[in-house]
Amino acid sequence: MDFLRYAESGAALLNADPVDLDSLEALLAGRTRLQEQATHRDAKRLTEFAARLRPVFAASDEGRVPDVVAGLNALLAEHPVTPQISDHDPAGLHLHAASGSAAVSDLLIAEMLLGLATLVCDLGPTRLGVCSAAPCRQAYLDISPNRSRRYCSDRCSSRANVAAYRARQRAGAR
Repeated sequence: MDFLRYAESGAALLNADPVDLDSLEALLAGRTRLQEQATHRDAKRLTEFAARLRPVFAASDEGRVPDVVAGLNALLAEHPVTPQISDHDPAGLHLHAASGSAAVSDLLIAEMLLGLATLVCDLGPTRLGVCSAAPCRQAYLDISPNRSRRYCSDRCSSRANVAAYRARQRAGAR
C-alpha cells in the first residue's frame, strides 16, 4: 500500500470538489480498471465525502489537533476499512484497501482514510493544509522536513510573495 499516494488523493479529491464523472476519471489516472467502473453514484458519494473531509484539513491547518483526530476517527467509523490480501500481481501478495467487489467510491474513500490516518500518525496531525494564498483554498499535504509549507503550489507561493512585496513597496512610498 502506498499510504502517501493515498493521502495525496484525499487532497486531490478536495481540489476537484465538486466531483463529477470527468474529474473522478482524472483522479483515477493510471487506474484503467477503476476508470471503467466509475459511476455517477461514485462521483456523488465522493462529493459528499469531500464535504466531510474538508473540515479535517481546515482543523489541521489551524493546529486544532483534537478536531483533526476526532474528524478522521468519525470518518473511519462511518467508512470502515476492510483491507484484503490480493494475489493478482505476479510479483507477490499485497494489500488492497477494500475488496475487489467494492464500489469505486468505497475503495477510494478507504484508501484516502488509510493514507491520511497513517500520515497523521507518522508525521503529526498538523500536516494537512489549506493554501494561504488568497483566494486559493486548495488542499495539500505538508511532508516537508520542517513542517513549513503554506501554499498548495509554487505558483501560489510566488503570487503571494509578489503581492506582499508590492504591498511593502506601496507602504514605503507613503
